Amino acid sequence: MGTTQPIRKSEDLEQLKNYYLTQKPNLRNYALICTAVNTALRISDLLLLKWEQLYDFELHRFRTHVELIEKKTGKRCMTALNQPTVHALSLYLKSLSYVEPTHYLFTGHLRDTPLCRTQAYRIIKDASQALHLPEHISCHSLRKTFGYHAWLAETNPTLLISIYNHSSFEVTKRYLGIEQDDKDQLFLNLEL
Repeated sequence: MGTTQPIRKSEDLEQLKNYYLTQKPNLRNYALICTAVNTALRISDLLLLKWEQLYDFELHRFRTHVELIEKKTGKRCMTALNQPTVHALSLYLKSLSYVEPTHYLFTGHLRDTPLCRTQAYRIIKDASQALHLPEHISCHSLRKTFGYHAWLAETNPTLLISIYNHSSFEVTKRYLGIEQDDKDQLFLNLEL
């Protein structure tokens, strides 16, 4: 068994995001994947989100940020909601027959219980297997994918360290698998 990996190819990420939109329609699962990959939240935090944290029911619009206290670290986290996240959540919200502000965002069979980690893992694993994506894709892969693609987009390393609450950029590089990718590129590109 290997370490969970980020989804490195943009095409693979698009396929995974759209699997539950086009191939096996399920707007909850689609919104789960889009929200996870775009917010870089741990699955334990994502599954405990409630609608009121992302949607203003008085103004009938999505909030600009989601705020929470991270379950693992106990630290306050504030993450901007980008357009792909809002779009996915909008489709999901419109598909629901009834929503209370205190309902969990991603529910299991009952509205008052959050989706469990095991089911979230199955959602990701089923899609990645159906799409024949590389092995070791899990819920945590979505968190790592955000950072990996941010790194490729030349994001300031200090921001990534802050987002992941790591002690150094060396830790972040190892977490995202960047160090090995950099080494691989050197060996593959240098043909002596």
